[in-house]
Amino acid sequence: MFGTMKRGVSAYANVDLETGIASASPHKLIVMLYDGALVALRTAKTNMVAGNIPTKGAAISKAITIIDNGLRVSLDKEAGGTIAENLDALYDYMSRRLFEANLRNDVTILDEVHGLLADLREAWAAIGDKVQHAPAAATAAMPKTPSLVGA
Repeated sequence: MFGTMKRGVSAYANVDLETGIASASPHKLIVMLYDGALVALRTAKTNMVAGNIPTKGAAISKAITIIDNGLRVSLDKEAGGTIAENLDALYDYMSRRLFEANLRNDVTILDEVHGLLADLREAWAAIGDKVQHAPAAATAAMPKTPSLVGA
């Protein structure tokens, strides 16, 4: 009985997420990617502390996938110039650190990456209203619409 209810709730959550993605602006999609990575890191930390190695590993892998296949892929290095190049290097650093955190079972590394992502998410969210009301020329440097495949 409970398994059926849980599957129904999960299906509803997936529909809600898919609807949100379909109707979101490119800017909002980036915020959603940050949110997904942050949730994955909180899950990883909880499971690392609890000694649940498989779930910890899966959560870290999910965070790395979001960073590499969502955030990094969405960078437009031509339009974004130095900022996009620096973000690319930072995302690469975060992915490598998460790999290390997984190998060493190091909560401090998870906290480090979580802090970096939270700061970036906060900055990105803060410019959200400005981007939505900006003229087309000012939004040319925005990232491409990210691919959420595998996220």
